[in-house]
Formats: sequence, structure tokens, C-alpha cells
Amino acid sequence: MDRIADYQLIRPLGEGSNGSYHLATTPRRLGIAADQVAVKVLEVAAGDEAFHRLTRELRTFAKVRSAHLVTLYDAGQEAGRCYYAMEYCPLGSLAHPAQEMSREEKVAAVADAARAAHDLHEAGIAHRAIKPSNILLTEEGAKLSDLGLVQLLAPGQTITGLGAVGSVEYLDPAIMRGERASRSTDIWALGVTLHRALTGTSVYGELPDRDPLLAVRRVLSSPPTLDPGLSDAEAEIIRRCFDKDLTARYGTAAELADALDALGSAS
Repeated sequence: MDRIADYQLIRPLGEGSNGSYHLATTPRRLGIAADQVAVKVLEVAAGDEAFHRLTRELRTFAKVRSAHLVTLYDAGQEAGRCYYAMEYCPLGSLAHPAQEMSREEKVAAVADAARAAHDLHEAGIAHRAIKPSNILLTEEGAKLSDLGLVQLLAPGQTITGLGAVGSVEYLDPAIMRGERASRSTDIWALGVTLHRALTGTSVYGELPDRDPLLAVRRVLSSPPTLDPGLSDAEAEIIRRCFDKDLTARYGTAAELADALDALGSAS
């Protein structure tokens, strides 16, 4: 595929939940300074109803003002395929950075993602797909991306997205048990993301990536285990993200971001 609508696709950027990302030339009609944008093309054909769900989700997200959320430019549908365009972040993601990152830079990136999550939460939205590949890197800091699983927190206004749940590793077990996505479940995901970024390992060991049901069973039956290579301060922050007692877990993602700032300053 070398084109969708009036976007000339330059090269693939990678795979995300429910679709693929492409670097594309910016159509003149967008009226923005950037020469290139990132375009996500959903991998499943979608009718008008699915497209309306997508655009509703994007509009909800775009209304949130945050320096740490990717900027959305456009959404459309062509030949049954939905797509949306957003700012291109050439430095890669926390999962696949364009250059090696220091420990302090990784902590700062997760702190920025936590601030983005807090801004979403204050608007009544849970991201529900926080993980290293959805934390994009820029010269100014990190930005939270991938809207495929965003869910409104307001009762009766749920947006479930257009595909399967993302990586099991980053999901709070409470969601697997049928509870609603919330501030606390995103904070759980931020804790797992920090652990993965700092250690390169999962808190559950190696999960069977080809058998989601088995992976879910393992997560539900095994408490998260922290890598012994973490510092005491790092381990304490991550452990608090996982606390089963929600009153002991960070109350807001902004509180977690502040703790990560303090951790970075002490390094």
C-alpha cells in the first residue's frame, strides 16, 4: 500500500494495536507546518458505524489539552478502511528508541506519559493501552499515543475501541476480571511500563504471546515480581503502582509523575 486517501505513504513505521503506522507526506489541506505525519491504518475493514465510533473517540481525545499527548490532525475512511493522521515523532518510542536512552531519560519518559494520563483522567477518559510502544519520543519530551483502546469513564458513555485488548502484560488484572478501566488501572500500566523500560523484563516472566488465554490465566494466578536489579527507590514506586489496596496506590497519575521526577533528580 503506497497511498490512502490523499496521504502518500513513504514507509512503514511499525505495528500497533489494531493497525499499522506509516510515515506519510502531509496533504496541503491540513495547513500545518510539518512536512510529514504518521498515519495509522486500521487492519480490519470497517463500515460507517465503526468509522463513526473511531471519529467520536478521536474527537474526545483531541479535546484534551496536554503537552504530553500526540497531536491529532485528521481521520477518514477509504474503501472500508479507517485511518487517522497524527504528529510524527522521529525519535521513536520507549520500546524502540532511535538512540540509546539513559536510565534517567527512561524515567522522564514514563513521567511524561503519566502526566498525559492524568490530563486524560481529568477529562473523564482512561487510556487503557499504556505501554512502551505507545510512549513516543520528541526533543521536548515523551508523548502518549495510540487511541485504539481509549474508554470514557463517564457512566453510560463507553468507547471500547475497534479491536482486541493490547498486550496482556500491561493490563491491570482488575480489567481482566471485568472491572471498568480507571485512573488506577492506567497507573498499574504505568508501573509495568516503567519496570519493562528499566529492566527489559516483564513482571510476569515470559508470557505466551501466541496464546492470549493462557497469558491471561498466568497473570491472574501469578502476582507481579520485581527484577532484583531495580534500586530500592525504583522498586518502591513500581510496587506502589501495583498495590491491591487502591488507597495505597498512587491516587493520581500526576502524583506518580511527581514521584518519578524526584527519582530522576536523585539519580
